[in-house]
Amino acid sequence: MKLQQDRSNHLIVTAYGDDYVDINRERHETGLILLPERIITPWCAGGFTSLTEVDMQQLADLSVDVVLIGTGTQQRFPTPSLLRSLIEAQRGYEVMNLAAACRTYNVLAGEGRNVAVALMLN
Repeated sequence: MKLQQDRSNHLIVTAYGDDYVDINRERHETGLILLPERIITPWCAGGFTSLTEVDMQQLADLSVDVVLIGTGTQQRFPTPSLLRSLIEAQRGYEVMNLAAACRTYNVLAGEGRNVAVALMLN
């Protein structure tokens, strides 16, 4: 799906599909973390089933107010033990499918919110 172009200077999701995400029209085919000013790749390259505490700690270490977690084509919830680092770091988080995470990130980043989105592509 193609998304409407944002006119600000930050990084946005410009398109996505089951196995890719375009950021400012540049294609990525592995899991990543997107913040308005930078991209962190790779992240959780093996998809949801390979998600680890180390992956989640990387999210907790970000200086953001909220982390969106896109779990691929389906919304799947990490176990509470995996979410512990986010809770202890007092990071707000939402778990959603890839499409919803991309759209929500664009809205929040466009509003100037301090947000990150972690995307798993499979």
